[in-house]
Amino acid sequence: MSKEMALCAFDMNCVGHQSQGLWRHPRDRSSEYHSMKYWQDLACTLERGLFDGIFLADVTGLYDVYGKSPDAALRAAVQVPTNDPFTIVPAMAAVTKHLSFGVTGSIPYEMPYTFARLMSSLDHLTEGRIGWNIVTGYLDSAAKGAGKKKKEAHDTRYDIAYEYMQVVYRLWEESWEEGAVVRDRDSGVFTDPSKVHQIDHKGEYFELHAVHLCEPSPQRTPVLFQAGTSSKGQAFAGGHAECVFIGGETPEGQAKSVKALREQAVAHGRDANDLKIFASISVVVAPTDKEAEEKLADYMQYGSHEGALALLSGWTGFDFSTLDPDATVEQTKSDAIQSVLAAHGFSTVREWSTNLMVGGVGHVLVGSPQSVADQLQNWFEVSGLDGFNLTRTVTPECFEDFVDLVVPELQERGIYKRSYQPGSFREKLFGKSGRLSKPHPAVEYRK
Repeated sequence: MSKEMALCAFDMNCVGHQSQGLWRHPRDRSSEYHSMKYWQDLACTLERGLFDGIFLADVTGLYDVYGKSPDAALRAAVQVPTNDPFTIVPAMAAVTKHLSFGVTGSIPYEMPYTFARLMSSLDHLTEGRIGWNIVTGYLDSAAKGAGKKKKEAHDTRYDIAYEYMQVVYRLWEESWEEGAVVRDRDSGVFTDPSKVHQIDHKGEYFELHAVHLCEPSPQRTPVLFQAGTSSKGQAFAGGHAECVFIGGETPEGQAKSVKALREQAVAHGRDANDLKIFASISVVVAPTDKEAEEKLADYMQYGSHEGALALLSGWTGFDFSTLDPDATVEQTKSDAIQSVLAAHGFSTVREWSTNLMVGGVGHVLVGSPQSVADQLQNWFEVSGLDGFNLTRTVTPECFEDFVDLVVPELQERGIYKRSYQPGSFREKLFGKSGRLSKPHPAVEYRK
């Protein structure tokens, strides 16, 4: 039996996610992002297509590196305005039974005590369909919004993340024992106090003395996503992540990243298959190759060069407004997202911005359902990936087209499921227990 491809939609609770300027397209509905119906319609489409989940990106702060001002980002709706990603999960969960939700939560701006309650609450409400994308933040504007002068250095942010995980693991796994909740109407005892424990933690970055506010949720610890590709990020993923989101422009290049990440997992005493590795991809599909190329050309005329460069400047920490559009971009050591430039190689500023107008940093596959399926299958097999995060272009059209045209072709080839597995997000992805198991470090805290 062929290995089945996992699929998540890649989106953000905003107007302009990665495909800059496409909100202007007459068929694009992303400006309805503040509508509950918009997200519920999308969730129903994804579940109809048997998507494993929707991966919700988020960023705290404004992209204000380009021109040393947020003006370009504001004009082009570059991930602003943006609403909280966690708030739309219950709305989507209410109209679906299987679709899961990987939500970005930034460690520097979420206090462990309240964040642990938020995730447990969502795990309860979704009946175990919640995941957390662990990010460490990369914008100085976000740090300033939290009362700091600037963000911490890259490696320091990961040091903070390691300690943060200790705290939330203890809240989720240690504070309440199994059987603590008895719900005994006759005795009047709802919770057995002897099975509930205060967590005492005093570390370099966090201090906490508290009982977790929630009873154990279906998964206890949510499914853990992580997207760092630096050496620190890969080491963190090897020790903690269950799902990893990587970049890269070719399946051969991604195969190297996949191999390195699986080696990191083994180095941490885990099985190489304890990681599900996803890559970003965009698809422009139509009944024929010619129609798909025409659709891509139609999309491109709405793209925003300024918006794309504002996004790239924020990612890299380098102000691209200082360069001529036809200047060659040299790789720059950055304390922001270090992999962005390296993943794509050298090109001109104009080529960079054009590349980001449709699909963002992910590769764009264009063609008929058969052509797209050929490309996806080859990418899947050569890279060793477990699946893809499908990045939006014109929405919801891009997801509807994929579900209606590409999914049946993938199913016919035996590389995509025809029905959902029962159970929680973790059970669906890994086919085993809904809760973390050894040797994951969270389990050592469980009583």
